[in-house]
Amino acid sequence: MESYQLREIRRKLHQIPELGFEEFKTQAYLLETIKSFNTNHLEITTWKTGILVKVRGKNPSKIIGYRADIDGLPIEEETNLAFTSYHQGNMHACGHDFHMTIALGALERLANYPIDDDVLFIFQPAEEGPGGALPMLKSEKFQAVKPDLIFGLHIAPELPVATVSTRPGLLFANTSELFIDFVGKGGHAAYPHLTNDMVVATSTFVTQLQQIVARQVNPLDSSVITIGKITGGTVQNVIAERARLEGTIRTGKPSAINDIKKAIEQLAEGFEKSHHCSIGIDYGSNYYQVYNDKDCVLRFKEIVSKSEMTYREASPAMTGEDFGYFLRDIPGFMFWLGVDSTYGLHHSKLNPNEEALIKGVNIVESTIRQL
Repeated sequence: MESYQLREIRRKLHQIPELGFEEFKTQAYLLETIKSFNTNHLEITTWKTGILVKVRGKNPSKIIGYRADIDGLPIEEETNLAFTSYHQGNMHACGHDFHMTIALGALERLANYPIDDDVLFIFQPAEEGPGGALPMLKSEKFQAVKPDLIFGLHIAPELPVATVSTRPGLLFANTSELFIDFVGKGGHAAYPHLTNDMVVATSTFVTQLQQIVARQVNPLDSSVITIGKITGGTVQNVIAERARLEGTIRTGKPSAINDIKKAIEQLAEGFEKSHHCSIGIDYGSNYYQVYNDKDCVLRFKEIVSKSEMTYREASPAMTGEDFGYFLRDIPGFMFWLGVDSTYGLHHSKLNPNEEALIKGVNIVESTIRQL
């Protein structure tokens, strides 16, 4: 597949971003494209809105897995590109259009020239939420073709094109969404003594949350609690009866996230008494850490050293990725692929350099052939 074909595919995918488990147009386009390849060696299976494509090897002794995520984000695009999103309010702001295109490019090459081993291409839905990796991993269809090792990539806007980056061990953090609802007693702004003000309660709660990390977590255990959204009240002269916090928890150790949740729940119990309210906590989607297998990463570095790409050692990041669930069960790794964008991940103006598409296909194909 040539560079111009990859660009064309990426742009079509970019125009149809869909949210988790709603990727119907995306799945249809992927299936149409895959079925245009040489299918003599392919076994194509669908799972929900995802797709599993097995490339039968010539003399298989193992199955090598490669995963690409396929969903978009609920972000209004502001790139002003000629191929901007058709779906108002949705955008491929995390590079999944790149991820899918690169997987298709590598799949087309393997379909024409299979290796000895079987190769499984995984087009996984709902990475951004509510989380597609874990249910896909547990499904009978996946278990029937479960790979012996697995890898994937994620675009890195801050890295130059033709650069890859990863590390053995922890790459991405354990993550959990955090939604906290406060219910008290509203009333007139002139009579606060007759109410239980949930704006005051939530404001105080936010500052107390930061003390959990500062004073209840080992300083050597990286942890973050971020509240990104606060809503409460209806009008300026009415004391709020309800309020809501929305945020995220990130930790470097799986055990730390459970400790933080316990601390949040204990804090909420005290607030219910001191602020005379009821508090409900929902942890939403939870993602397991991306922890790279050392031997796989060392082998990948060797492969990169013989390629056109430049390797950089990565630092652990507090980003989250549900690919971690695959790595919890299957040896493998994830790596960053440089795409040289001024704007970062989840930004409404993210615009990766399309020259990275062919670079991504080349390194994915080379890695599959040499693992």
